[in-house]
Amino acid sequence: MSRLGNYLRLLTDMSYHTDYQGASATIRNNIAFRGPNVFILACAIIIASVGLNVNSIPVIIGAMLISPVMGPILGFAFGLGTNDIGLVKESLKNYLVMVVISILASSLFFVLSPLNLENPTELLARTRPSIYDVLIALFGGLAGILETCRKDKGTVISGVAIATALMPPLCTVGYGISILNLSYILGALYLFLINSIFIALATFAAVKYLRFPSAVEGPSSNKVMPSRAVAAILLIITVPSIWSAVVMVKENNFNIHAEKIVSENKAIGRGFIYDYNTDLKSKPAILNLYMAGEALSDQAKEKIYKDAEAYGITRSQIQFHEDASLRNEIMSESELINTIYERSDRQITALTDSIASLSSALDAYREKELPIENLSAELFAQYPDITNLTLTRGASINSGNGESKEEIVAIIHSRRTLERDIVSRIERWLKVRLGTDNVTVTEQITRE
Repeated sequence: MSRLGNYLRLLTDMSYHTDYQGASATIRNNIAFRGPNVFILACAIIIASVGLNVNSIPVIIGAMLISPVMGPILGFAFGLGTNDIGLVKESLKNYLVMVVISILASSLFFVLSPLNLENPTELLARTRPSIYDVLIALFGGLAGILETCRKDKGTVISGVAIATALMPPLCTVGYGISILNLSYILGALYLFLINSIFIALATFAAVKYLRFPSAVEGPSSNKVMPSRAVAAILLIITVPSIWSAVVMVKENNFNIHAEKIVSENKAIGRGFIYDYNTDLKSKPAILNLYMAGEALSDQAKEKIYKDAEAYGITRSQIQFHEDASLRNEIMSESELINTIYERSDRQITALTDSIASLSSALDAYREKELPIENLSAELFAQYPDITNLTLTRGASINSGNGESKEEIVAIIHSRRTLERDIVSRIERWLKVRLGTDNVTVTEQITRE
């Protein structure tokens, strides 16, 4: 054990690898907001704002790499660790100036920008920080100060700049101001504070661990900031991020469980789920199921309820939308097709100015080519009781990973009720012939 302890101490010893004077000089030189740093900050603001505006990850990464905002944060923490009050004040002043300029400039950019994306994912990603962002900032900051202090410099600083993003959250604050959205402003500002504070904490801890010489000789009572104050600040910053992470995990699990419920009950009885979505803003979250085919019986609904309860989803969190379901035992072909397209019709209605244009848009959508003649001939040859086949494209089904897949609905008309295994066999055959797994078969009895 003694030999193992000596080996571990030798393995983690930093004394031979630390450049005390060089690290101190580098940190002090990078806190200044004058000369080149002014123009570099301006470039970083524009690059980050443009990247967020067009949802370009490479452009956003470029802004992270050139941003000089981390310099004052390291200087502030280094000053705390070495009791250098002058360095602390200078770093804090430059930090605040950079933050204010970045927010004002990015706000002006987004006010003037003509581009307004419908789904700005890169902006939205920086409005809900969690405990995971705390961990990234803490360990990223630790890697950054250790790289700054070591004699043989590597490429760690670039990775730290990307991991502990500072400029994108600031520009997101500007975006929130430009659209007057308080949740965006507070969320992005909170993420920026998390990154700043925990980078500073990691730097402070590393400075103490590496035993940098104090700038002020005297007892420990001369510390710039009492440890209790530091602990209080960290607690205030960390608690909301933990709660945000809990909410994030719950929402992610709800989406996963909703997808499983739909997958397990896609076709139930003579009805089927042709679309679904989750409403996470509702408290509690709601799973909306859009049904087609025959209206679900109480037993069928009970099965879905029990499957949902196995995943921790209560009955009150499931809402059935059966506008496209059959109200009687038999519905005409045109009625069934019209009800299946009801939700698609609503979307098309928003884009058309008259009933005539709505009809033409819907006809164009329905006339997507399907090999109906060949499939009908093959099906009638195999099953003489089948008198007619109708193929149509249903609403898009969200696969749960951000992709949408179109549903193909096959309506088979027969003289008598077909056995379930025959219907299943026809469905598998159609999936092979049409080259897609998203095929649902529903049966209609032909009246004599």
